[in-house]
Amino acid sequence: MAQNLPEAWTTANVTGKTDADFLPPSLAEHLRTAKRAVIDTGEPESLEISVPQTGGARWFEVWMDADKNGDGHALGVVTTAVDITEQKRREQTLKALLRELSHRSKNLLAIIQSIATQTGRYSGSIETFLARFRGRLQSLASSQDLVTSSNWRGADLRELVMSQVGRYSADAKHMVVFEGTTRYLNPNAALHIGLALHELAVNSMSYGALMRADGSVTVSANLIHDAQGQPALSLTWMENIQHDRHRTADAKRFGSVALERVVPTSLDGSASLTITDDTLRYELVVPGASFEVD
Repeated sequence: MAQNLPEAWTTANVTGKTDADFLPPSLAEHLRTAKRAVIDTGEPESLEISVPQTGGARWFEVWMDADKNGDGHALGVVTTAVDITEQKRREQTLKALLRELSHRSKNLLAIIQSIATQTGRYSGSIETFLARFRGRLQSLASSQDLVTSSNWRGADLRELVMSQVGRYSADAKHMVVFEGTTRYLNPNAALHIGLALHELAVNSMSYGALMRADGSVTVSANLIHDAQGQPALSLTWMENIQHDRHRTADAKRFGSVALERVVPTSLDGSASLTITDDTLRYELVVPGASFEVD
């Protein structure tokens, strides 16, 4: 006799049949063993089973209790099965999200460790280190906010540019000219390109166009093909800087390790930083794996 069967089964599926008639052999044997134990000991048993179905497996929590006579002898087994498929799917989704969160957290910590090492190596005092390191951490946090708000999809390139420059210029929309195409960057690319933009913006506020009320920088992004013919994104930052050789030398040194080594290496791309008497030009080439091509 069967009552209130889960939707996955009908009365015809189970009435007058054994477990082996409607369950895979290994699963049926598992249930038979549990039911035999209930009859032999009189103690209840419970287990979770996964039943293959069209469209995906369904999960059931199964309880087995002894059906005893007046003398306490087990005459049979009363089996109760509850469909817990949705619960299991939620659990699996949560586990996948936690694994992804752990992976991304480790990546973020590795980035922070790299930033701390490079900042310390090129800082002459603890005060300088703290100021630069704090700014870079805030840059990561700003980029991470964009990534999180997109449900971990990444960040729109133009929005990332405006976000990073906007941290130092209240008039970023007028001081930054964005040309070309914008693409969605994956989370890793968003964090590293955000760091490069931070270095460029800080440098510009000290020596370049953003320190002048009428100054502006041009950021252009264009789809290209690399040497292997694969899609890539060429991102260029161009601005005028002060006519001062001493300050130009400082500009070349400030953040150049992050711009020329850390960021392109982390993205498996390439970069060049060129500074003349009155112009700063930074070009970063990002492989197609770091952004949404279509």
